[in-house]
Amino acid sequence: MRILLVEDEAALAERVVANLARHGMTCEWLAQGEDAVDFANDGFTVLVVDVGLPGMSGIELVRALRAKGIATPILILTARSGWEEKVEGLNAGADDFIVKPVRTEELVARIHALARRAAGHSATRITAGRIAIDTASGEAWLDDQPVPLTAREFHLLQLLVYNAGRTLTRQSIIDSLYPLSEERDENAIEVLVGRLRRKIGREHVVTVRGLGYRFAA
Repeated sequence: MRILLVEDEAALAERVVANLARHGMTCEWLAQGEDAVDFANDGFTVLVVDVGLPGMSGIELVRALRAKGIATPILILTARSGWEEKVEGLNAGADDFIVKPVRTEELVARIHALARRAAGHSATRITAGRIAIDTASGEAWLDDQPVPLTAREFHLLQLLVYNAGRTLTRQSIIDSLYPLSEERDENAIEVLVGRLRRKIGREHVVTVRGLGYRFAA
């Protein structure tokens, strides 16, 4: 899952990026709203936007993104517990909000909920044919039998299930699983796909020649 965080407070941003990484999410960070207007269109699952940004505010950024037709779920961060700022953010086009100080468990749960909703799912347990995953616990099953997966294998499977029926390019998979700051290698994706196939069955991860991979239930 690839997240864009727009937050001008460096210490908070670094904590959030590190905490989301521990939960298997790839998080890119920008400090300015202006920089996010174009960058936010680059294949993110959820955008996390601080309301109190310098220059272009978080509310203005949300409006600008929605005006560009970007439909990615947006979670706004607010330092105020009052209702006015939350209502303004939601009316601007945000999907949810969270009040600072940010608690990692709540942030992760809200990101998962937005991602599920965007993929057309409501429950944390998602079933696709013989495969089932639980996005909250990180568990997976094949024919109701538990499948032991590493964190990265699980997140690859989750990405494929969320996009069931669509072909994911190797580059989009790399972007979702590896941050820009980490070394990236298409061969690593092939190895990861191979490991996942051995655990859930080759027929569930279809190679689309010259493009990438597609989940088949």
